[in-house]
Amino acid sequence: MDDLASFLRTRRSRVDPAAAGIPTDSRRRVAGLRREEVAHLSGVSVDYYVRLEQGRATQPSDQVLDALARVLRLDDTERGHLFRLACQRRRRAKAPGRRVRPELLRVLDLVPDAPALIMNHRLDVLAGNRLAGLLFGRPIPGLNTARHLFLEEDERGLYADWEQCTLDVVGHLRLAAGHYPDDRRLAALIGELAMGSDRFRRLWARADVRARTHGRKAYRHPLVGLLELHQENFALPDESGMEMVVLSATPGTPAWDGLRLLAGLGTEERQPAPSDGQTAEYRA
Repeated sequence: MDDLASFLRTRRSRVDPAAAGIPTDSRRRVAGLRREEVAHLSGVSVDYYVRLEQGRATQPSDQVLDALARVLRLDDTERGHLFRLACQRRRRAKAPGRRVRPELLRVLDLVPDAPALIMNHRLDVLAGNRLAGLLFGRPIPGLNTARHLFLEEDERGLYADWEQCTLDVVGHLRLAAGHYPDDRRLAALIGELAMGSDRFRRLWARADVRARTHGRKAYRHPLVGLLELHQENFALPDESGMEMVVLSATPGTPAWDGLRLLAGLGTEERQPAPSDGQTAEYRA
């Protein structure tokens, strides 16, 4: 229950006591709420809440979790994460192990005007269309966007909003770790990122969770310049943990023209579509 304990501590430290109806003065030295204040506002004993934060209490009830989510002012994503962490010992989800279906590869090829990718919960890019390969400037199979973002210094300039992207990626990996606590490959990735990046270590310690399903994504491509794209994430409906990510541009905008230019520049260097052999070694 260490993940649950850490999550509770970080969220407790962020609640404004005044917003929770607790008088404060200049002598207060605690950031956020005290443990006994959370216990009182949640209707649980101080001893029980202390044991939760120490990882010594197991299987808190849904009623207790609901109360804690309310007191700690969790949003929907954080609330879901709290419940998953609390239920890890009762119901541990196995990491998905499915290959990318050939039908999905055909779907990628039906999106010719936008970079389109299929990613798993570890942010491994399992497949992508031709424009996705041109955007990243490298073969798609084998790319992990978390490593690309944090560990490959030469590639950092591709991300116009690098700091925001790091927040999104760490928040996503926190959610994934809550979904799949027994995924050794995910744990190894998190350890690799923590060893190689000071920023990753700092952000991971905050225990933030994020579920970004759409929004602006900007890239500075070395050949065509700034591309301000719109990202849509489509969770695949087979419980594989995979998502299809499409990065589109509004027709008539500079980003639209940039994608057309990028597609034209890559005409003579078309990357072959991922073969069964390429995708088979990358499991979701």
